[in-house]
Amino acid sequence: MQMAVVNLNPGQTVYCEAGKFLFKTANVTMETRLSGPSNGSGQQQHQSSGSGGGTGGGMGGMLRQAMGTAMQVGQRALAGESLAFQYFTAQGGEGTVGFAGVLPGEMRALELDGTRAWLAEKDAFVAAESTVDFGIAFQGGRTGMKGGEGFILEKFTGYGTVIIAGAGNFIDLNPADFGGRIEVDTGCVVAFEEGIQYGVQRVGGLNRQGIMNAVFGGEGLSLATLEGNGRVILQSLTIESLANALKKAQGGDKQGPTGGLFSTHAG
Repeated sequence: MQMAVVNLNPGQTVYCEAGKFLFKTANVTMETRLSGPSNGSGQQQHQSSGSGGGTGGGMGGMLRQAMGTAMQVGQRALAGESLAFQYFTAQGGEGTVGFAGVLPGEMRALELDGTRAWLAEKDAFVAAESTVDFGIAFQGGRTGMKGGEGFILEKFTGYGTVIIAGAGNFIDLNPADFGGRIEVDTGCVVAFEEGIQYGVQRVGGLNRQGIMNAVFGGEGLSLATLEGNGRVILQSLTIESLANALKKAQGGDKQGPTGGLFSTHAG
């Protein structure tokens, strides 16, 4: 399992999702907030532009900030993610902070230059520079109900580095290199660049072969589709397959499509 060791310049800030922090040097401060970095930058812009507006402008800014924070917290709760971010800032000199994902696998640093956003599945985000804005992207109810993984994605915009993590190994693909479209197990999608069209399609019809694919092929009834020209990052291990392997190794009852009828257990 990989980890990211981040060296911070004096005054530089990086934030992570709660639960991804490992260690820090003593001169790095840690602060937990409910708001993401986009709210903080928006508040500073409002205060600088409305500095002569009197008390009414200040109250309006505080109200907008509170509403923005509540909306972001609500979106993260809907995504099933932690409600808080942890911010780390180096004070008085260079500092070091360590982060890691939650599953054995690979990590990747994505560099944002302000031209294209990145979208990631909701468990991939580890940490980012404070210049990177965090948001939620909704893919639509029908897509989410079909794919499971694609209803809610995390969106990163702005400038700087974003660190993501996944299970197993990563592979980078561009659908444009394969005729403009690739079809993927819904649990293997880690992240993709803005401009890639994400969707979900049924694997075959509701016929004999479709049922065989779903029941005995282990792929379910749907595949994710990724179309366009841009980077796509896939993982070699899905959370579902890892959970099933662990359950089977511990003597669980999910042994396959036969329900473990013909399985044997050492006693």
